[in-house]
Amino acid sequence: MWIGWIEFDLLFGDVHSLKEKRSVLRPVLADVHQRFGVSIAEVDLHDLHRRAVVGAALVAADRAHIVDVLDAVENHVARRPGVDLLSARRRTITSDD
Repeated sequence: MWIGWIEFDLLFGDVHSLKEKRSVLRPVLADVHQRFGVSIAEVDLHDLHRRAVVGAALVAADRAHIVDVLDAVENHVARRPGVDLLSARRRTITSDD
């Protein structure tokens, strides 16, 4: 069994409150979850209205599938309007680790 996750540091454009941040972030999270079948959530920087750290994770039988899905998720998030991807960090491990 392989486990993979990716963490995104995001910057939001024209956002002036936490309420606006949620209105931009919620559709991104829902879309990624629906499109790629990964677990995804905001995991840090909850009190900053223009920034968020988002984590996505999945479990699969082989590493190649994990890498393909994480690549697709990263590309999808990077192309979202109103969201700038500042950085992405990822890791894959096996259940033997």
